[in-house]
Amino acid sequence: MSAKGKVAVVTGGGSGLGRACSIALARDGVAVAVWDLNGEGAAETVRLIQAQANSASAYVGDAADPACIAETLNRVRADLGPTLILVNNAGITGFKPFLEITPDELERMYRINLKGPFLLTQAVIPDMLAASWGRIINMSSSSAQTGAAGMAHYSSSKGGIIALTKTLALEFATKGITVNNIPPGFIDTPMMRNSPIDVDAVASASPMKRAGRPEDIAAACSFLASDAAGYITGQTLGVNGGRVIQ
Repeated sequence: MSAKGKVAVVTGGGSGLGRACSIALARDGVAVAVWDLNGEGAAETVRLIQAQANSASAYVGDAADPACIAETLNRVRADLGPTLILVNNAGITGFKPFLEITPDELERMYRINLKGPFLLTQAVIPDMLAASWGRIINMSSSSAQTGAAGMAHYSSSKGGIIALTKTLALEFATKGITVNNIPPGFIDTPMMRNSPIDVDAVASASPMKRAGRPEDIAAACSFLASDAAGYITGQTLGVNGGRVIQ
């Protein structure tokens, strides 16, 4: 079975990496459920996909809320069909010294970045088990690989995503379901531009002397969703221009 004709859910699909992944999967013949808290952003991604004569629908809601997850997946099944590709991309970032991070800030970071993907994956896997085919692609972060001063809550939440990826890969390896993660490394997105990082200065000091593009991540996502990656599971596919070499 190939990815063509399947249904993908992409969270955080209204901008940045999620938009690029949604567009790439749609070009591969996948019907994409573009899910975002920002309804205008999700609608714009759908417009861009449909302008290329590909299939997509927009869904608005909190991808970390159990009731919203159940309701939205039911709508996706009714509109497009069962979800066989899941891209857990929605997330937030944060910059704060470790001793200043509050319990509420930690809870919010973990809820959105780790608990949400955990619950959504749990809700989607029954569709994949029924089809004996599935692709789960999690967005982690290169900061989880290297550590990042001033980002303890963020980097640890993304480290949890890497551990979750490995565990699910082992648990569902015999079921036709692959689970992998992409840790983006310094990609030029709206989230990055809104951070306190000097994007151009950091890019000039990197091995490739440039920031990555959302399309670089989307290409990896497209590959991991394909039959060509059918024997790849539990892996961390770094797309970082040489920032992290393992």
